[in-house]
Amino acid sequence: MGYELSSGDYVELSKDEIAAAAGENAKLIDVEHFVAGEDIDAIFYDKTYYLGAGDDGEDAFRLLRKALEQSGKVAIGRWVFHDRERLVAVRPLDDVLAMGTLNFHDEVVEPDDLDLPSPQKNPTKRELEMAGKLVKSLEAKFEPHKYSDSYRDAVLAVVERKRKGEEISVEAPEPKDEPDDLAAALEASLG
Repeated sequence: MGYELSSGDYVELSKDEIAAAAGENAKLIDVEHFVAGEDIDAIFYDKTYYLGAGDDGEDAFRLLRKALEQSGKVAIGRWVFHDRERLVAVRPLDDVLAMGTLNFHDEVVEPDDLDLPSPQKNPTKRELEMAGKLVKSLEAKFEPHKYSDSYRDAVLAVVERKRKGEEISVEAPEPKDEPDDLAAALEASLG
């Protein structure tokens, strides 16, 4: 593996040399702080893993899970995985501990860094009322089992059809008319 020092200059490192940089913490989660879970904005979360107690660690595992559960806190720490240090949040989840890898602050794109158009006008009172009705009409309790990856299912169906020798034709999508009146579009979506 090569690490670029400057334009065109590289230092080559072997996998063993990279692993040595992690030192003895390569398989440990180094807890630095305990924070309120609601203080972590969802934009920072990346992936979730389940943690096990490991050899002779069941008592400490149970104690940490129970302490986090009772305090409502989340353990923030660091963990080296795939030759990269990760910021992690460890929290109780049912009868286990879950570890979410987090993006470091400098990895999160700030809205001010984006080249997005500014709204030209504020919504009207009627538009806000209609949008509120739409939100209320679609209000539900979050139940993850009710959601599935329909795109993946469609791709797998195409793969299966192609495996069977079927010719796949790609049709251009029909252009959609954009409504001029936002309130009318909201009202139509309610009907």
